[in-house]
Amino acid sequence: MPDQIFLLGNLVIMVAYAAITAAIMVPVIRAGQLRSNKLATATALIFFSCSVGHGLHALAALFAATRASVGHLEHLANPDWIWTSALWDTLTATVAVYYWTLRRSYGVLLGKGAIYVDPWSRNRLDEADARERAARDLAEAHRITLATVVEHSDDAVAGLSPDGRITAWNGGAERLFGYTAAEVLGQPAAILTGNEAAVNQQEDVLARIRDGAHHLAYEARRLRKDGTPVDVSMVVTPIRDRTGTVTGISAVARDITAAKENAERQRAIQERTQQAQRMESLGNLAGGVAHDFNNILAIIANYTEFAIEETADRPDVRADLIQVRAATERAANLTRQLLTFTRGDTIQPRNVALNAALAEVQAMLERTIGEHIRLVTRPSPTPLTVRADPGQLQQVLLNLAINARDAMPDGGTLVLEAGTAELDGDELNMQPPLPAGRYARLLISDTGEGMPPEVAARVFEPFFTTKPRGKGTGLGLATVYGIVTEAGGSINLYSEAGIGTTFRIYLPLVETPVDGADDATRPAAPPRGDGSTVLVVEDEVALARIITRILTENGYHVVVAADGRHALALYEQHGCDLLLTDVIMPEMSGPRLAELLTERQPGLPVLYMSGYSNGLLGSTHVLDGDIAFIEKPFTAADLLRKVADARRAAPVS
Repeated sequence: MPDQIFLLGNLVIMVAYAAITAAIMVPVIRAGQLRSNKLATATALIFFSCSVGHGLHALAALFAATRASVGHLEHLANPDWIWTSALWDTLTATVAVYYWTLRRSYGVLLGKGAIYVDPWSRNRLDEADARERAARDLAEAHRITLATVVEHSDDAVAGLSPDGRITAWNGGAERLFGYTAAEVLGQPAAILTGNEAAVNQQEDVLARIRDGAHHLAYEARRLRKDGTPVDVSMVVTPIRDRTGTVTGISAVARDITAAKENAERQRAIQERTQQAQRMESLGNLAGGVAHDFNNILAIIANYTEFAIEETADRPDVRADLIQVRAATERAANLTRQLLTFTRGDTIQPRNVALNAALAEVQAMLERTIGEHIRLVTRPSPTPLTVRADPGQLQQVLLNLAINARDAMPDGGTLVLEAGTAELDGDELNMQPPLPAGRYARLLISDTGEGMPPEVAARVFEPFFTTKPRGKGTGLGLATVYGIVTEAGGSINLYSEAGIGTTFRIYLPLVETPVDGADDATRPAAPPRGDGSTVLVVEDEVALARIITRILTENGYHVVVAADGRHALALYEQHGCDLLLTDVIMPEMSGPRLAELLTERQPGLPVLYMSGYSNGLLGSTHVLDGDIAFIEKPFTAADLLRKVADARRAAPVS
């Protein structure tokens, strides 16, 4: 029995060692390390040698069992088997010593996919491990750097779950919205919205991100922790895993409140500039129309005067002509309003006490404005002086007051107030803009119908009116604009439909005292010409005939020329005692003609006439400010007086 157990044990050990040998050699052979991996090869040889040795022991045990059962075959037993087994065991011991020598020299490395590795492979694995550790360290450093950048960004960066709950909150978000991370983590992002519309917008954005949108950018208004609104530019992107599933949402918000305010300010400035340019172009157009129209009015007015003088014995015809004269005067007034709008009307600026001007207008309005209007006047508590034409300043207040009255058909309150204001130069809706400083302010406010924005934007345009046909010319507020800007001031309009309208007029303050009244009086009738020669240069033939008739009938000798060259030729033939010339003429202007004649005759009196006003011509440097000038249309008396004044003011030659 023991022999059989010994035999079986050796067979089992032999098979086990053979399996271990195969388990070692197969990976080594597959890795191509049969020659280079000495340690693995030696280990496999040990197990192979042990397997063979136990096989020999099993064979010897088998022979022994056979001898015991078959005695007559004892001579078959071969003692060489014992020596063979001993020699093989010696070989095994030698391989074991060699193995332990390699083990002590190289060590044992266990690696994935192999039992033992050789030093060359070990170096390769060490280098791979080092590269992997370096990559991990770099990725970690990059992650830390990126997290630091995000944390310290001025933009608000928030992480959201797909359903809109806040999962991350950087320092920029804390500074922008006022909430700390502890206060908002886990809260719905809707806590930053202020109304239902904002909530709906936010939910729509989240739904579009969940449905596959890759990038959404939009502007919105959100609320800070203290309840103040903030305008933000939002960029929302999805966060996806390797399968493409949306696992979160990244939201970046940037404060654009200041940028929007600046853009709005720039837009208002651009609109204001365009308005000023439009007003300037309309003014140039109106000035040109007024120039030509004044020539026509001068002809109509003077021929009407001639006809009135000739029809003293026909009262019915004379009455009709008087109506024509009245209509002509109305047309002349409209033309003056046009010229005022173009900043070209003849003005006489003076130092005016604002409270006194306000009191004069109050006295006029109390008699005319109507009992259904409550008039409130608030003068300035301190004296205010401005530089303006008194009549034009009165016209401004009356125009605005009458417009206010018309806007309150069922009654209301009209407030006229004088005071001062400090401007910083950045005010919006000032037409035109003013530099920073202290100004006198006139306020005209009513509780009338008010104006919608589209009407308020056009009220200063000439000929624009909302009144029925025949009830307004559209020049009232254009005239106000021209007068105020000519005085160096500005207008601000605020109006709401159904609430009322307020005009604020800003004028430069002056420190000098108020000017006294001009006590000089004109003579009742201008002196006659006594045969003096007047060279009249006018390209409008009909008007030249009227001027000739007026001067001839009042004792002047008249020589008429249609242009400058013709005038020079006539001067060489007849000479003259006074030059009466239009300013704007083809080929040669009136000032150039006067320059040529005064070279020939120093001290020659010159009187200019034009349908443009002196103020406009002076601003364009066509004429100097101290020249003798008469504006068309003019009456016979006006012309004779101006001619006499020009002759009297001329130096004696």
